[in-house]
Amino acid sequence: MSVINPNETSMSWKANKHEHSVQLYLSSATGDPAALLGTKVGGFPLGLSVVAATDWINPEELAGAAAAVIEVDTGTSSSIKRFQQLAEKTKTPLIAAAYDPPLALVRSLIRAGAHDVIPLPLTAEDLEASLAPIRDEIGKRATRAGAARAKLITAVKSVGGVGATALLGQLAIRFAQNESGHRRDACLIDLDVQFGDVAFQLGLTPKLSLADLLEAGARLDGDLLRATTTDHASGLKVVSAPGEVMPLEGIPSEHILQIVELATREFGTVFVDLPTNWTNWSLSLVARSDLVLLITELTVTGINRARRQLDLLDSQDLGNLDVRIIVNRYDKGMAKTIRPADVREALGRDVAYTISNDFPLMRSAIDRGVPIDEIKRKSPLSKDFDSLDAGIAAALGLER
Repeated sequence: MSVINPNETSMSWKANKHEHSVQLYLSSATGDPAALLGTKVGGFPLGLSVVAATDWINPEELAGAAAAVIEVDTGTSSSIKRFQQLAEKTKTPLIAAAYDPPLALVRSLIRAGAHDVIPLPLTAEDLEASLAPIRDEIGKRATRAGAARAKLITAVKSVGGVGATALLGQLAIRFAQNESGHRRDACLIDLDVQFGDVAFQLGLTPKLSLADLLEAGARLDGDLLRATTTDHASGLKVVSAPGEVMPLEGIPSEHILQIVELATREFGTVFVDLPTNWTNWSLSLVARSDLVLLITELTVTGINRARRQLDLLDSQDLGNLDVRIIVNRYDKGMAKTIRPADVREALGRDVAYTISNDFPLMRSAIDRGVPIDEIKRKSPLSKDFDSLDAGIAAALGLER
């Protein structure tokens, strides 16, 4: 079988969870600065350093700060020079603070790189107004970064009973473990609203499910989404299928799409287990996907059904999607009956990955709700999942 090179990469990204602070460099802590320590202004926590208005400030201290408020002594040239030199050596937004600054000095400080000049003694109101544009710009950058790191992976079954849910569950927890090493999250949403049992197979007992998110309607937000997820020991966030069977077409497409889009913003990489039968919303999710995993078996029926799934995507103008064919329950002896060339001719593409047929190991992992490595550390099945995880990470531009 042909395996896609795990080193194929697209643009990389990293999640940034650092909470920005605003650093104050003042010659005294009188007035509001002392009272504001431990609180937030403009959404930013404050840090205070009491230093003379002429003492040098190390630019490295400002790295990662949302902004820095630097006191300037209008009557001391070395203090003004300090601000000008600091502005040249840091990309952190600087706000100059001075007692009764003359207009000419204000203009000079702005030309030197000050984002604003505010009067001393410092007040919460002046600081809030000065930080507002900086806060807005950080919010815009965060939105752009969130959109860049939002990745959606959908799993499509060639036919029911191919073991796709078990495969996806084991893949997702392995992926989440690797992502946690880079301080990134991963989420698995079980959208098989009639027969989904991802949570059960992972040994989880959810208190809330997808049904609660659907019922939330306009109240849906990041906090509710996180409250609905159940955490696996691997770090994977799981949104379980509803406890009761729901009609596929009875689910509003806009609600499903909203839930999935919110999940990608909250968690970064989201795996979705789709129902076997197609709906408008499942097709919409596949169209939105960064990667589609088409899971089948190396049988005449499995390959034929996989071909029909690919034909459906083509008929919906989705032929340009990145679809990876995964053969589950693979045994090398199967290649004697159905050759790689036969698969390529039938599907118009190579099989990307094969997952070994080790039913006892997979069944034991499902029964205990644990990763297969906890039962048997080294196995062909484990190596196959390592290759699949590496390939997906590379396709999404994630380091491993």
